[in-house]
Formats: sequence, structure tokens, C-alpha cells
Amino acid sequence: MATFQELYQTLLAAQARSNLPEAIKYIRTQQDFDPKQLDCLLNPQKHPLVWRTGECGCAPGEGACERACAFDAIHSAPEEGGRVAIDVTRCVGCSACIDACAAKKLEASRDAVAAMEAVRRHEGPVYALVAPAFMGQFSEAVTPGMLRSAFLRLGFDGMIEVALFADILTLKEALEFDKNITREGDFQLTSCCCPLWIAMIRKIYSELQSHLPASVSPMIACGRSVKALHPDALTIFVGPCIAKKAEAREKDLVGAVDYVLTFQEVRDIFAAAGIDPAKLEDRERDHSSRAGRIYARTGGVSEAVRSTVERLNPHRKISMRTRQADGVPGCRALIDDLLAGKIDANFFEGMGCVGGCVGGPKRIIPREEGERNVDAYGGDAASPTPIDNPYVIELLGRLGYPTVESLLTENDIFSRKF
Repeated sequence: MATFQELYQTLLAAQARSNLPEAIKYIRTQQDFDPKQLDCLLNPQKHPLVWRTGECGCAPGEGACERACAFDAIHSAPEEGGRVAIDVTRCVGCSACIDACAAKKLEASRDAVAAMEAVRRHEGPVYALVAPAFMGQFSEAVTPGMLRSAFLRLGFDGMIEVALFADILTLKEALEFDKNITREGDFQLTSCCCPLWIAMIRKIYSELQSHLPASVSPMIACGRSVKALHPDALTIFVGPCIAKKAEAREKDLVGAVDYVLTFQEVRDIFAAAGIDPAKLEDRERDHSSRAGRIYARTGGVSEAVRSTVERLNPHRKISMRTRQADGVPGCRALIDDLLAGKIDANFFEGMGCVGGCVGGPKRIIPREEGERNVDAYGGDAASPTPIDNPYVIELLGRLGYPTVESLLTENDIFSRKF
């Protein structure tokens, strides 16, 4: 029987040759494939974020995957013959179960075939929304402008750096902090960036939800903004994170981003299409500040918001005192210390992956290398904070926000209710 990886590569190659329907028809005439795996690859949004690709052999209730999940989202299911099943209402895409499976019979959702077929068929504009962690992921030689050219070669109409929207959310969180943290003992939990951090607060520490600003993530902000300006657009987010696939499916956020692809999936797409980004034209654009670019590593959000608060209100009596944690155990320890009153800080940042987004499960390069690249790219930015970034002000105006302060009163594109 064809392995899951073989089936994936066959479909991806067929899609790149624009003969996917013929390939599917041929595969279905064969007897050596798993029909469920085929449906998962063709219709990923109909399935959970984690797919079982074979028999694991663990006794019911004794799987390492079940023990690894902090959200109780994977369990032995009688209807599946005692095999593990994913509870889609609980799964947040943390990938702990995949890492824990010694038999390697669990796979993260792969949207590459379906997303690229949507690109081919879509009649409106198509945009790649690229996470701030992208620098160096497709080799040191690939500049942002070369990556933009690679997406154009694939049929996209443009590439947008989500760091620009991290700028906007930084500004919003800084305004929220300046407004709400008025005395000692007040504190704010960042709502930016990491869906695992937000899921942890909402599902495990719900008593802290009131300390989350009503903000969406930069990914959702970017998708919503694109569709506000181009209602017929198809939006595809690209990053190192499986949890972003879960975020895009949340009921109050669905529709902002049509597909989520990981860096590894995009690498596979480039290979299937015979595209080497390093050999393409450098179509440079420079729209984000240092603050938005450093979101990709632990401490980046805190640093971005703190520097922006200092620019907004340099004479503030209560200064921002930050604490950060990364990895699910580290985040839980941070929150436990906060609840126990052991921490003298007023701004808390959590990243579900060690190192932040540069340590995401679907990164291509080592975490340490990704962090160096992010810091270097941040250092190259023309503006240190979103307040200094003229593109932020211009974009807010195009989206109907007449002033920076209106980010606190207008609540359609950049806000959500927890």
C-alpha cells in the first residue's frame, strides 16, 4: 500500500502539473491506497488537525500521545476500535501528540494540495500572508523580495508580510496597556501572536480572560484587512505553526484566512513546481518596523509593546515590567506563579513553542538560527516602532481608522471578544 508520504507527494506533483483530477481518477482505480488519507489530503478542512496514518499498537488509554496532550484532545475511541481519535472541540494544534507517538503514526494536517488547487481555480486576487519567522527558512540566500517572486511564480498576486499587522496589534496593545494599567497590581496578558497561549488561558485558566485585550492575532488582522480592501481575495497564511490552522477555524475568526500552510508545506510546493526562490528577482518591499519583525521569537512581543508604550507616553508613572515564558510547561508555570502572587510584573507574554515562532514544529531551520535571522531583519527595519512607521498610519486610514486612538473604539477588523 502507498504510504501517506507517497500519496502526498504524488498529489502535490500532479497539482503542480495542473492534472490533479486525472491523478485522482487514476489513484482511485488502484487498490494500494487508503481512501481516508486521500480524502484528508484533498479536503483537509473536513478533518481534524491531526491525522492517524496507521495502527499505533498502543493499548487503549495507554498511548503516549494521550498523556502528552495538555488539552485532553486525544483519546481512545470505542467507535474507532479503541484506536486514538481527535476531539476537534479541544484540539489546538500543539503537536505534542505527534511528537510523543513513538510509532510515528500521527501526522499534522497538510493543506498544500487543496490550497494550491484553490489558487489555480480562484478568480479573484490571491495573497500569501507570511509570518515574521520566515527569514532564512528557505535558505540564507533567499531575500523577502525573492520569496515574493516565488509566490508570484506559483500564481499568487502578492505576498504580504504579517509583521506589518504585528505593528498594528503592537500599537493596539500599547494603547490598551496605557489605558488599563493605572495602578500597582494591574496586569495585562498579551493577546497577540500565539494561539497556544490564548487557548491555554481560555481552556485552562479562564479566570484570567478579563486580562486579555480584545485583540485578534496579526494573522487574523492581516486576513481581515486584505478582505476589507479586496472582498473577493483568497488569503493563505504561511508560517511554522500547526496551531494557526486551528486558529483559522475558530468560529468567530473563520473566513479571515482561507488556508494555512506551514513553511515545510511551502518548501514541498516549491520543489514540486521546480521553483528555486534564490534564483528569482528580488522584489523588495519594506513596510514593517523592527517591533513587528521581532514577534517571531520569545520576548519579541514584550519588547515591541514596551518600546511603543514608551513612545506613546514617555512620562508614564507606572512603567511596563514584563515576564515571558515559552513552551507549554513554561507557560503553565508562569501562569501558576502569577496566580500565586509570586511575580512582580504587569505584562505577561507566553509562546507555546520553545524560542517562540522560530521554534515552531514546522520550521525548516534550527531555532537558534531562526532567532538570529529575525533579530538581524529587525535591525534592518527603517522604523523602530509602529508609531514611527508611515505605512501603519497609511494603512489604518485606508481601513477607516482616522486616528491611532480609534483602534480602541473601532472593533471590527482588529478585535474579538473572549
